[in-house]
Amino acid sequence: MNIYVGNLSFDTNDGTLRAAFEAHGEVTSAQVITDRDTGQSRGFGFVEMPSSQEAQAAMTALDGSDLDGRQIKANEAKPRGDRRGGGGGGGGGGSRRGSW
Repeated sequence: MNIYVGNLSFDTNDGTLRAAFEAHGEVTSAQVITDRDTGQSRGFGFVEMPSSQEAQAAMTALDGSDLDGRQIKANEAKPRGDRRGGGGGGGGGGSRRGSW
């Protein structure tokens, strides 16, 4: 199961993230997402756990808990295509007054 972890401290690294989740079961991978240009953390990451039961237990235990001074969010990661976005643009807006 893939877990989204948000509101991470910029000091949190892959090892810290892995250690937090390993307390609740086996971790296949743990990655803090970084900016490709600066290398700085983007404040979120992903943890993969092979057992759904352990992943659920980890999410329940860690969601809202403190990691490196920040209250983290932990929930099941949704596939990229599954995200619901707000409507896009439109243009112009406002009333059109003027010369017709």
